[in-house]
Amino acid sequence: MSKETDHSIEHHIQTYIRVFIALGFLTVVTVAVSYLEVSFIEAFFLAIAIATIKGSLVLGFFMHLISEKKAIIWMLAATLVTFLILMFIPLIWHTDSTGIY
Repeated sequence: MSKETDHSIEHHIQTYIRVFIALGFLTVVTVAVSYLEVSFIEAFFLAIAIATIKGSLVLGFFMHLISEKKAIIWMLAATLVTFLILMFIPLIWHTDSTGIY
């Protein structure tokens, strides 16, 4: 193997180690949040924020999606459309069953 390849592999290993350490730290933070004396809503949003950061790290680095910006945008758009459809299905059912329209 060439020196460039060795350096590239070392760089990737360093990145994975840093991400692993960040995930471990965020896991400790998640557990610490559960012991805080805050309301359920505040704890919920803190936990969701931390989980979003952890999920982004896993998706970006371990699943190699950090360079797939176009695919991620399409997936987010599809998720938003699906979410809106699923939110309006009960609304349509409710208005249909009450005979409003």
